[in-house]
Amino acid sequence: MLEEKMRQELNERARAIRENVVRMIGVGKAGHIGGSCSMAEITAVLYFYKMRHDPKNPRMRDRDRFILSKGHAALVQYAALMECGYFDKESSIRTLKCLGSSLQGHPDMRKLPGIEANTGSLGQGVSLASGMAAGLRLNGIDAKVYVAVGDGELAEGQIWEALLSAAKFRLDNLRVIIDRNGLQATGRTEERFPIGSIEEKLRAFGLETITADGHDVGALAAAFDRADEIKGKPTAIVADTVKGKGIPFAEGEAGYHNKALTQEQYEEALSALKKGGIA
Repeated sequence: MLEEKMRQELNERARAIRENVVRMIGVGKAGHIGGSCSMAEITAVLYFYKMRHDPKNPRMRDRDRFILSKGHAALVQYAALMECGYFDKESSIRTLKCLGSSLQGHPDMRKLPGIEANTGSLGQGVSLASGMAAGLRLNGIDAKVYVAVGDGELAEGQIWEALLSAAKFRLDNLRVIIDRNGLQATGRTEERFPIGSIEEKLRAFGLETITADGHDVGALAAAFDRADEIKGKPTAIVADTVKGKGIPFAEGEAGYHNKALTQEQYEEALSALKKGGIA
C-alpha cells in the first residue's frame, strides 16, 4: 500500500503531466488530448514509482523500458519525460509539431532521450516490447518492459499474435497495459469494433490479468507490484480510465480524441488543472 506522501506526490505528478499536455497543445493546434490525459496516472506511477531509469543516463543497460504503442498519445510520454528532467521543459514545451522539434506527433527514438521505439502505426507495440523482453532475458539483464496499448487498438490482429508469442516464451518481464477508456476517434469502442471481455481474452491468451482503476495511483502501484510476483508468464494490467480525464469539457468525449483548443478552452483547461483537475 502506498504511503500517503507518495500518493500525494504521484497525484501531483499526474496533474503536472496533464498541464504539460495542455501547454504543449496550446491554442489552435490539433493534439491528442483525450488519450493522453487518460494515461496521466499510469505514466506518473511508472516514471515516479515503478520503473528503474535515469534521466542523466537514458541508455543505461539495466533500465526498465516503456513503449507507447498508442503513439498518437505521445504527448503524455513527452510530458512525463519533461517532469523527470530528460530534457528542458520550458525551452521545448511550445515546440510540439514544429519543424525541427524533437516533439513530433509520434515519438521518435532518434530525436528524444527516453523514447525506446518509434511508434504510431497501431498494433505494433506489443511485438516490439515482446522482442525487447526476450532480448533482455537472453542477455541476462534484469529489466522489465512496459507497453501501453489503447482499447481501440485491440482491433489490430498483430497485438494478439504478439500476446500469444509472449505467453509461449513465458516472458514474465513483460507488462502489457491496456488503457481502457472506451472511446476511439469516431465514437465508443464497443460500437465501432466490439471487443467483449478484454480480461477473458487476455487470460485465454495466457497472460496473468489484473484490472485496476486507471486514475487511482494506489491501485495502479499495487497492480504493478503484483505483476512482479508473477512468474512464468507475462502480465496484463487493464486500467479503466476516462478519456480526457481532468479537463471537464473533454472528459468522456470522443471529439477530443484529436482536437485543437480555442483560447477559452485552453484557459479553462489550465484553470481546472491548477485547481486539482480530478474529481
